[in-house]
Amino acid sequence: MINIIKSKKFIRCRENFICAHCGAKVKGKGYTNHCPICLWSKHVDINPGDRQHKCRGLMEPTGLELSSKKGYVILHKCQKCKEVKQNKAAQDDKLETISVF
Repeated sequence: MINIIKSKKFIRCRENFICAHCGAKVKGKGYTNHCPICLWSKHVDINPGDRQHKCRGLMEPTGLELSSKKGYVILHKCQKCKEVKQNKAAQDDKLETISVF
C-alpha cells in the first residue's frame, strides 16, 4: 500500500524555474509546483510552498486521478526518497501528457 502525503497548509510562492527534467522555462503563478510540459516536479516542500524539504529529488508523474473537488490530480513519486504526493493539475498543463497515464 502506498502512503500518500496530503497537506492542508499552503504557502503561496510565486517563482519562475527551469524544469530539471525537460529544461522548459516555467513561469510560476504562485501555485505552480510542476512543469506544465512534462509534469515532473522537484521534491522541495514539506507543506505546499514552504520549500523546506531537504530531499530535492525529482518527482515523476506516476498517475492521474479525478477529484470531485479539485478536478484532475497528478500523483508524483520522488525518485530519491520514494515519497508520493498529490498535486492539482493546472489549466496550462499539456493534456496529451496527462492522457498517457
